[in-house]
Parts: sequence; C-alpha cells; structure tokens
Amino acid sequence: MEYDFGKNKKEHPDPVKAEVKGSLPEWLQGTLVRNGPGLFSVGETSYSHWFDGMALLHNFTIKHGEVTYRSKYLRSDTYNSNMEANRIVVSEMGTMAYPHPSKNMLTKVITFLNHTVPDFTDNCAGNIIKYGNDYYATSETNYIRKIDPVTLETQNKVDYKRYIAVNLVLSHPHYDKEGNSYNMGTSIADKGKTKFVIFKVPSLQQGKIQGTYWTPALKNVEIIATVPCCSLLTPNYYHSFGMTDNYFVFIEQPLKLDIVKMATAYMRGVSWASCMKFQTEEQALIHLIDRHTKKEVDVKYYTDTMVVYHHVNAFEEDGHVIVDVIAYDDNSLYDTFYLDKLKEQPASSTTIMPKYKRFVLPINDKCAEKGENLIKLKYTTATAVKEKEGKLFCQPEVISEGIEVPRINYNYNGQKHRYAYMTKARTVFTTKIIKLDVETKLQVEWSAENCRLTEPVFVPRPSASEEDDGVVLMSVINGNPGESDFLLVLDGKSFQEIARASVNVELHIDMHGFFIPQQDLEHPPADGTAKESSTDC
Repeated sequence: MEYDFGKNKKEHPDPVKAEVKGSLPEWLQGTLVRNGPGLFSVGETSYSHWFDGMALLHNFTIKHGEVTYRSKYLRSDTYNSNMEANRIVVSEMGTMAYPHPSKNMLTKVITFLNHTVPDFTDNCAGNIIKYGNDYYATSETNYIRKIDPVTLETQNKVDYKRYIAVNLVLSHPHYDKEGNSYNMGTSIADKGKTKFVIFKVPSLQQGKIQGTYWTPALKNVEIIATVPCCSLLTPNYYHSFGMTDNYFVFIEQPLKLDIVKMATAYMRGVSWASCMKFQTEEQALIHLIDRHTKKEVDVKYYTDTMVVYHHVNAFEEDGHVIVDVIAYDDNSLYDTFYLDKLKEQPASSTTIMPKYKRFVLPINDKCAEKGENLIKLKYTTATAVKEKEGKLFCQPEVISEGIEVPRINYNYNGQKHRYAYMTKARTVFTTKIIKLDVETKLQVEWSAENCRLTEPVFVPRPSASEEDDGVVLMSVINGNPGESDFLLVLDGKSFQEIARASVNVELHIDMHGFFIPQQDLEHPPADGTAKESSTDC
C-alpha cells in the first residue's frame, strides 16, 4: 500500500457521521483534534517538502457512543494569499516562494533586506495547543491561529512577538494540573543577545473581547527563565523540552540555524531549511533549569552528538532527573520528507532508526571524584561520569529502537511513568502501534493489513488509579479495497481493539493531535471575529 504524500486532500467541513463497530466506553466524551499538512500544490506551483503543505485540521467528536468527523483547511493568511494568487506566494521552511509576477520584485527584496530575521508563515500545520481556555493551530514560527476545535473555524491570528520577544516558538508545550501552560521560544538578536526563553501562560482566563478587540490569554505571559545562546546569529534548533515538578529540561543540540543565511536565502534562491547546519563533531548540552530559582543548576551535562525532536517524559528520583527522549544520530530525518525523495524512494523502503534513550542527570556532583559515575539508581544502565567540577558526561540507556511520536498518560507528565505509546518508525510511515513497558522493556503491538497509522493519543479514564486505565486513539488510513478509513480505539491495558469508527471520506496522514474532554468544551466561546488588540502590546 503506497500513500501519495503530495496529493491534495479534500476538506469536509460539514459533520460526517461515522459507523461505529464495537463498544465505545460511556465515559469517553470529547473531541480529538488533529493537525497536519494536506494541500501541496496551488495552480502550477508545488511545495518541495511534506512539512510545508498547508494545514488541514480534522477532528473526531465522540458523544453518547456516536462519532462525527470534520475536516477543514486552516484559513491562514498564507492559505488566503496562495488561493488569491492561485500559486504559492508565501515561503515555508523547505520551499522558497516568489511573489506573483504582478508584484514589485524590488519591493520584496527591500523588505527582506530590512529584516535580520525574515517574517515567517502563519501556516500552522504542526500541532494543537491550549492557552487559557483557547485552542490554537501552531507550527514553530511566531504566529499561531486560534480555532474553534469543534467546527474547525479559523479565528484570530496571534503574533507572539506582541507579548514576548521571541521569533520561533515550540508547538509542544507543557501543562500543569492547574491548567497553566509552559512553552519555549528563541529570541534572536534582541538587544544584542540571542537566548532561549521559557515562559508561562496562566490558566486564569480565555481570550476576552474588549470593545471591538480580542485579547488572548497570552497577554498575561510570564517569563520563567532564559538560557543564553553561545552564538548571536546561529541559535540551536529544538522541537520540544521536558518538565518535572522542580525542573525544566532543555537540550541544546548541534543542529543550528544560520540567521544571516536565512535572511538572504530569498535572494540566493534557496530554502530556509538549507540554512540549517548539523555539526557532527559537537556534543549536545543538556540544560537543567530550576523552576523555583529560575536559574540553571551548576552542573553542565554533556552527551554525544544527537538530534532530538520529541521528549517522552522527565521525572525526578533520589537526587536524579530522568529524561526520556527519542534521539537520532544526525538530522537526515528532515531530508527524508522532501516530496521528490518520497516519490523516488517509496516510504515503505525508507529506513530511519530513532532510539528511545534514557538520560539520568545527578543534580549534585559535589564530593565526587573525577572519573566517577554519579548515578546511583539500580534500574538503569545510564551513566554520568564526572569530567571536572561542574561537568558530567552522560551516556544514555537505550530502551528501544525504531519508534517515534511518543505519547504517555499525560497525568504522569513530570512523574515516573511506566508506559509509552508510539508508532513503529523504521520507515517514513508506520503500520504498527506499540505499547512499551519501560520497566520490563516488553512491547505489545497492534497492526492491521494494509493500514497506515498516525500518532497515538492516550485518554485516561476519569478517576483512574492505574496508569494504563484508559483508551488509545488514532486515525487509520485503510488501504484495503472497499473499506473505509477509521478512528481506532484501543484498550489502554490489554491494547486490544475495542471499537472503530469508520468514515466514508479519505483521511490524511497528519502530525499531532489533542484530545479535549467534553466538559472542557462546555464554556462560553470567545467571539472569533474580533481583531487582535493593538493596545495591549
């Protein structure tokens, strides 16, 4: 079964009722919202990279044992500009676009020359995040788009830079039990300094209408900590971070953005992605930031060169911080998703090998001797060897290989977890989903013939006392003739299929998703038609 990654997908904005087979738990009420690229060509122009495709939102709403499906393209400024011109006129990371012939080329060149950091797209095709009680489509630029998670209507455009000095922001935030959101961004050449910024968005309110203006919860942002970047114009790329009760974990990896090259990429006729450089001989530095003092701990943690996109979890135990990540030896994963490569070499034969790595960071290295392994935990083979005062070299334990897009029961985020749910990822796409017991290393798999699977999302049963008491949701592309794509529901404990909701539409392979319980949707929505406030900067 081959999947055409470059094929434009059709949207279905009106609800489509699914045919449910099996038994959905009575407690499972809410909406699974997912996001990913779905439109790859406009007129006679096409994107070069799969990640660049315009955002296609879709959701499954589960209520009283019934399931309805919707999909709708994000009506971003990028989408609207491309549709109006009938060609791609807004650049993405892997595709440099040029203005419509009717536009003044000199004006465009001058615009780029006047900005050290180019203005980025608002094609938010990476994930769904929550700030306050509002939900946003997001990628990794300074723009996010508020959406209605049920109707998938595109609402307000929010520029992070109006509330906090960041040029790039992650699409993988964290949330505490009070509903506060925590995220990271990169501030480039602000007042002569480049730094990584950790910030908090309080849960106090959703966006509010004030007159004819809409004020997002982001207005109440609080900077928690900053980490200086060693280079002014070559900041490190990162995709996620870790959070425990007392610490933030940030990996400064040797994959860097050359901002000067990015600013001139347009005139040189190259993509921004070509301005990323992986420094193969450079070690990765793991930062541990105290959430209370807002300062880094005195110890510096180094490890071999690697590239990490997704953190699994982080937690504390007996004077150690344990950090679980999915790591690669280099940055070749991004290149795998260029559409011409996917066509030349089918996804089924494209081999990649991510590793589930567990790092253990001793919080204090005082009184230890040089060459001593400071890890005292008995259940891990990870090491942290003292090189000199304040510096430890860390070697991870490899728990598993060939797995990606990890999800856990998020009630255990920052706490010691036992189970992780992931896709088998030896190829660009996956045909297997696994439940991994990180203590015993045992894996339970689910697969079906001629089916492609997307990222699993674990939904805990309300008031559950056991970590795996819940269900795992994922959308499935069904390649069997005469059969429909479907939402798969697995029992979290047995990992057996308990239900599937088939829809008579074509689903698409996406990036990430967010499950919203029904009670969280039952609040008065903010009007999405107001302008973003220009008086609260």
